[in-house]
Amino acid sequence: MKLALLLTATLGFFAATTFAAEAPAPAKKAGPVYELRIYTAAPGKLDALHARFRDHTCQLFEKHGMKNVGYWTPLDNPDSKLIYLLEYPSREARDASWKAFAADPAWRAAHAASEQDGKLVTKVEATFLQTTPYSPPLRIEAVGDRVFELRHYTTTEGNLGALDARFKDHTIDLFTRHGIDNLVYFHILPGDKGAENTLIYLLAHKSEEAGKKSFAAFREDPDWIAARKASEERAGGSLTVADGGVQSTYMQPTDYSPWK
Repeated sequence: MKLALLLTATLGFFAATTFAAEAPAPAKKAGPVYELRIYTAAPGKLDALHARFRDHTCQLFEKHGMKNVGYWTPLDNPDSKLIYLLEYPSREARDASWKAFAADPAWRAAHAASEQDGKLVTKVEATFLQTTPYSPPLRIEAVGDRVFELRHYTTTEGNLGALDARFKDHTIDLFTRHGIDNLVYFHILPGDKGAENTLIYLLAHKSEEAGKKSFAAFREDPDWIAARKASEERAGGSLTVADGGVQSTYMQPTDYSPWK
C-alpha cells in the first residue's frame, strides 16, 4: 500500500511538472520594462498634442531617462488617439523618471502654455510590459514606407502558455512566410491586471491592404490550420476568448517617432 501511494504521488508530481514545462506562466525578469500608453485627445486637440510631444515632451522624456521607442496614430482614428511606447531599465526607474519629469520646470511651462485654451488629453491608458522569451529583439529602425499593426490577444483561462507555445513553434515562422514582419511580442508585467491571459505584439506591413492580404493567406495555410487544430485539441477549445479576444489596430508612425 505504501509503495502504491508513493508511486501515485511520484507520477502525479511528474505529470504536474511536465504540464508546467509545456505552459509556463509569465515570470518577472531582469531587463527593460516597456510602457504602452494610449492617449485620447480632446476634440480638435490632436494636432496640439502632437506639437507638444514634438517640441517638448519627447526631449524631456529622454532627459529624465526614458527611451522613446515609437509614436503612432491609428489609420482609422475617429477618437483622436495617440499611441506610444517607452522603455525603462526597470519599473522602479520608470517611477523615478516620471516623478522627475513631472517636477521639471520646463515640462510645467510647456504643459501650461499648451493648455491655455483647455486640456489636450481626456483619457490616459497605460500598460506595463516585458518581452516574451520568444520575441525578436526590439530594434528601433526608421525604415519608413510601412504601417504597424498592434495586436492584443486575451486567452481563455489557463491558456496563455499554450498560446505562447503556438506562436513560438508555428505562428511567427508562418507570419514570415506570408510577408508579415514580426517586430516584438510582450507579456503584461506579472502582478498587473491581465498578466495571466494577455499577449500584445507589434507587426509591420507594407500597407493595411497588404497586411489584410497576408493574414488571409496565413489563415488558409495548411500548416497554420494543422497547428491551430492541434493546439486547440490539447487545450480543449479555443485559446482566445470568443468576444473581443483578438483586437487589431493598424497604425502609422508620427513624424517625430523614432520607430518608422
